Amino acid sequence: MNSSEENSKLELEKNIQTDFKKAMSYGDYLHLDKILASQHRLSDHHDEMLFIIIHQASELWMKLIIHELTASIGYIRRNDLEPSFKILSRVSRIQQQLIQSWSVLSTLTPSEYLEFRDKLGQSSGFQSYQNRMIEFALGNKNTHTLAVYQHQTQIYEKMQEALHKPSIYDAAIQALVARGIPVDVEVLNRDLSKNHEPNESVEEAWLTVYRNVDQYWDLYELAEKLVDIGNQQQLWRFNHMSTVERIIGHKQGTGGSSGVPYLKRILDQHFFPELWSLRTKL
Repeated sequence: MNSSEENSKLELEKNIQTDFKKAMSYGDYLHLDKILASQHRLSDHHDEMLFIIIHQASELWMKLIIHELTASIGYIRRNDLEPSFKILSRVSRIQQQLIQSWSVLSTLTPSEYLEFRDKLGQSSGFQSYQNRMIEFALGNKNTHTLAVYQHQTQIYEKMQEALHKPSIYDAAIQALVARGIPVDVEVLNRDLSKNHEPNESVEEAWLTVYRNVDQYWDLYELAEKLVDIGNQQQLWRFNHMSTVERIIGHKQGTGGSSGVPYLKRILDQHFFPELWSLRTKL
């Protein structure tokens, strides 16, 4: 194709907007000037840009997960389960993006990371309040972690509020009760700022659902969506741990944690325990 033919084809697109003096452009809508100006390297090392962008992009995905989980919890608490299914499927896809991001970060070698690690000071992914809010929303509550945010009043208050809100699993258990499936009162009236402890009545309630799928299809579908996002969160945790081990071995984390040993302990904290234990009893 010669240049005149190319120009002819381009001229066919006469409706393409080119004047944005009084119109909103793509960059305006997304505030790209602010987003793309937010990568400030503290060293001259080439790979620090990778480190910054991976974490910033992850925080954006986490913001979307929180947005989606909040909506899903709202639907479930109103006993309107079906709209939550698509939302939870989306959360699972977003989690896959976060999991994949670790493989990109793992291209950073130990020697390269050491070139700028000292510039990070005491900052650490452990301090990500959005990741903590996701854990809270999934039911992993931990009051002690809030101490990290005391220097940021608004975030601290937001975290306190999230700590005392029902998790998605609390909402799902209430949905069981709304359908006439009994659950112990102490489970329903528990302190929401604490972790849900495995309970026989909750396991029996879910077993009722799994043994009567036709009768409780929506609750069954909800349970499987929860298993999916719980499993994806575990995969994210595992990839986080293995990436950290690959890059820094068993060094202490920049925020003061034990690093890999701490991340390995986190892997023992499972989500939605009865949805896993029932599989043995079916």
